[in-house]
Amino acid sequence: MTALSAAAKRGFGDPVLAELVMIRASQLNHCAFCLDMHLRVARANGESEDRLQLLDAWEETGGLYSERERAALRLTESVTLLTDGFVPDAVYDTAARHFGGRELAHLIGLITVINSWNRLMVSRRVPPGGNQP
Repeated sequence: MTALSAAAKRGFGDPVLAELVMIRASQLNHCAFCLDMHLRVARANGESEDRLQLLDAWEETGGLYSERERAALRLTESVTLLTDGFVPDAVYDTAARHFGGRELAHLIGLITVINSWNRLMVSRRVPPGGNQP
C-alpha cells in the first residue's frame, strides 16, 4: 500500500490537492491518525488554515475552493461513501473534465489508497500524533 500510495501521489502532480483529498476522505471515515498526518503535510505544503478548517463544509464555502478542487472533493466523497450505491455519472464526468485520463486514474488511486489506510488505522485503533511530514 505504501508503494501504491507513493505512485498515486507521484502521478497526480498536485501535492496540495492530493492532501485535501486525503483529508476529506479521512474526515468521512473518522480516521484521527490519517487526519493528523495529512493536516500536517498539507500545512507543510503551504495550505492555508482557512481552507483546512472549512474543508468539512467545502460545498458551503463559495469560491474558497476552485472548480477543479471541488470536482476532486465531490469524487472523493462519492468513492468514499459507496454505501450510497455507486459513483454518479455526473460526478465522474465532472471530474473527467477537470483531470486528464492519467491524472484521473491517479486521483482515483489516491482516493482508494487513503480509504484503505483509513480502514486499517481505524480498525487497529491507531491514535493520532507523532507524524511529521
